[in-house]
Amino acid sequence: MNQMITIGKRAFWKLFGQYKGLRKELYVLFWGKAATNMGAMIWPMLTLILSNKLGMNAQEIATITITLGIIQFPVNLLGGKLADYCNKRNLILVCDLVTVLCYLIAAAIPVSMAQILLFFTASVFQTMENPSYDALVADLSKTEEREKAYSLIYLGMNLGIVLAPSVGGMLFQHHLGLAYAIDGLTTLSSTILIFLFIKDITPVTEKKKNVYEKEQHTQSTWKILWGQKTILFFLICWAIYQFSYTQFNFLIPLNMEALYDAKGAVYFGFITSLNGLVVILGTPVLTKLAGKLSDIQKLTMGQILVWFSLGMYLFIQGMLPMHYLSMVIFTVGEILTTLGSYPYLTRRIPASHRGRISSVSSLFLGAAAYGSQGVIGGIVEHGTLIQAWEWIAGIGAVGILFYLLLMVMDKRVYPLLYGQKK
Repeated sequence: MNQMITIGKRAFWKLFGQYKGLRKELYVLFWGKAATNMGAMIWPMLTLILSNKLGMNAQEIATITITLGIIQFPVNLLGGKLADYCNKRNLILVCDLVTVLCYLIAAAIPVSMAQILLFFTASVFQTMENPSYDALVADLSKTEEREKAYSLIYLGMNLGIVLAPSVGGMLFQHHLGLAYAIDGLTTLSSTILIFLFIKDITPVTEKKKNVYEKEQHTQSTWKILWGQKTILFFLICWAIYQFSYTQFNFLIPLNMEALYDAKGAVYFGFITSLNGLVVILGTPVLTKLAGKLSDIQKLTMGQILVWFSLGMYLFIQGMLPMHYLSMVIFTVGEILTTLGSYPYLTRRIPASHRGRISSVSSLFLGAAAYGSQGVIGGIVEHGTLIQAWEWIAGIGAVGILFYLLLMVMDKRVYPLLYGQKK
């Protein structure tokens, strides 16, 4: 028995010990993300709130979310601009406080479109702070630490969210206001952590700096992007992935509701919690195992697994255990994509533009997500769920092809990252 405990301890430290040696501010951001997401109960349930509580059909839900989502696009660009020119820590604090206020007001009023508008206002300010979070992680880590740094933050996000959807599913029917209140209070706890324990956000200085990260203060964001077509193509690949990934919170809950009526919310909550649990167990394992893979290889494998898992819905309708298996495969693909995406981007763009290019990437992802809801919502409304899943399978296959093309382009354009000479 003692030997098994010893082996378990060694395995634990082998996996989680890889996060040692990072800047202490990154650990605070880790706990801040965990605290915020402990109350992340509304986002996973949004489709079901609009459908079950407010009586909207799939196309109406898509129209509402797309319309309100468009507002986030200029806010995202503003957030990226502010991230590169303002104090990132203070910007996060201000946005968090507005978010908390919106959640607490929403908790005090009945279920209505006013409550949804408050929720979307909160999400707008969370969107504004995201470029600061992303840029701060890159600022506080060395080039060779990027996977571990982003892996740690991602782990914190999902450590918090592992139970939230299940609790949200149980509160959904009769205590939705309490779910809003919990969202607000957990975000407030994250804000307090950042206020008290993050003081120094001075970027890491490196003796040997990645040449592709050299600052270019005189260049505009669009000039840099237009001069690096490979980055633009990467953003297109990432957007195609996001088109498929969005079905996690859109088509899957609609499918669950169609199959299981009111119990669909509970089952979807369990599936979402499974996603968080697999992330917690799988992120350190995959960070270790995939350490020798290139960013592009991780991204390609992630796209293949997400495509396969969503394609399963063409064959597993009504087979509840298979929905859980699909989510496990989906989550492994999600983890690999997370480990590859931001490290890929930050190693290839000037450090002076991290916030702005992060916000541009969010525009691509947002456009793909909301466009996906519009297209798939229309198909569900005028066709069938199976037809919608056929579209997702087809688009996912295109995403795999694009990532394979990016793999070839990237090695030619960024040879130094592959140990080659220009």
